[in-house]
Amino acid sequence: MAEDTKHICISDYSYPLPDSRIAKFPLAERDHSKLLLYRHGEVSEDTFYRLPEYLPEGALMVFNNTKVIQARMHFRKETGALIEVFLMEPARPTDYELMFQTNHACAWLCMVGNLKKWKEGSLKRVFEIKGHRLTLTAAMDRSREQELAGGTHHWISFEWDNTNVSFAEILEAVGELPIPPYLNRATEESDKETYQTVYSKVKGSVAAPTAGLHFTDKVLKSLDGHGIDREELTLHVGAGTFKPVKSREIEGHSMHTEFVVVRRQTLEKLLKHGCCAIAVGTTSVRTLESLYYMGVKLVSDPDAAEKDLHVDQWEPYDLPHNAEGLVEVDGRAVTVEDAVRQLLAYLDRDGLDVLHSSTQIIIAPGYDYKIVKILVTNFHQPQSTLLLLVSAFVKGDWRKIYDYALSHEFRFLSYGDSSLLIP
Repeated sequence: MAEDTKHICISDYSYPLPDSRIAKFPLAERDHSKLLLYRHGEVSEDTFYRLPEYLPEGALMVFNNTKVIQARMHFRKETGALIEVFLMEPARPTDYELMFQTNHACAWLCMVGNLKKWKEGSLKRVFEIKGHRLTLTAAMDRSREQELAGGTHHWISFEWDNTNVSFAEILEAVGELPIPPYLNRATEESDKETYQTVYSKVKGSVAAPTAGLHFTDKVLKSLDGHGIDREELTLHVGAGTFKPVKSREIEGHSMHTEFVVVRRQTLEKLLKHGCCAIAVGTTSVRTLESLYYMGVKLVSDPDAAEKDLHVDQWEPYDLPHNAEGLVEVDGRAVTVEDAVRQLLAYLDRDGLDVLHSSTQIIIAPGYDYKIVKILVTNFHQPQSTLLLLVSAFVKGDWRKIYDYALSHEFRFLSYGDSSLLIP
């Protein structure tokens, strides 16, 4: 099965997407977007605010509460050249919460625009914050270029001369919200609100978990009224989510690492619901499905450390599975409940209330879903890993869904319409 998946040709996951079908801006009312309904192979449509009526009462719905940061910064050199520094992931400190609290210096792994014009020296930007003048300096640590070789990231150290100002406040003052490149427009002030979910809380993403953009407080209350149990987890979305698959077969595509945070309460809720969940968005899917493989690692090695729980890209395909799709460890099948209980035992062992880990999981046809039974998601780019994830979920029936959306005036991508997928 692993070899079949690795040899998938990405060209088989293409469809015509005219620029006119890409939603450049969101609707005035988030929850009035169109909702495509795919239920056991049948396709129809409704309006998003009626979503709760189509969900099984008493089910568990899981949301990603990450918050998009103003990750794009511009510096102008004395020569006049404009350099863009795009924050990708924290390097020193590596903890997101600590990073935003730093008040003198920090370092990030960044993508750099117009890199050829920044051969040496540091970049400076002077601005006012809290009524005080502040100088922010950015310097590239070229001694680390070798260890980052092959990637597109550069180690950028930041320093500023006012210890009363945190890095979070600096980003609020001079950072720019990084809307997706395919919108082909500049960020507008309105994006600061519309490109965040109403339940966003934990800063760290450079892209929004867009399936969540349709939810309003009214829809969330309606979910409660329909007896839907709601839980939140955190996966900080990286720019790699937009990275096109450039290799002919997906084996040649390298998935980006994303950092996940899952509370003890969420794991307990999963057990209470038979380890079945409705996922809001592909980021929630990747987090939930990675939990199984993290638990499998703990079955193999109960003393595993946090770094050992990382899920590699092809791990779910390379492990030995039985006929029911469960991983076998020492001849014993590891159920989803076993895996979640192992994660709770790991938290108990280390006196933790929150699981911190990371994942590079790629979900593509041939993948056997363990936890996610229903999916709420937007319409994704042709030849993307997100389209592969959807195809795996609907057992290859994605074309029926996308043909319907294209022929029924659905809006596509981040600010576009939504779908409810029930295989």
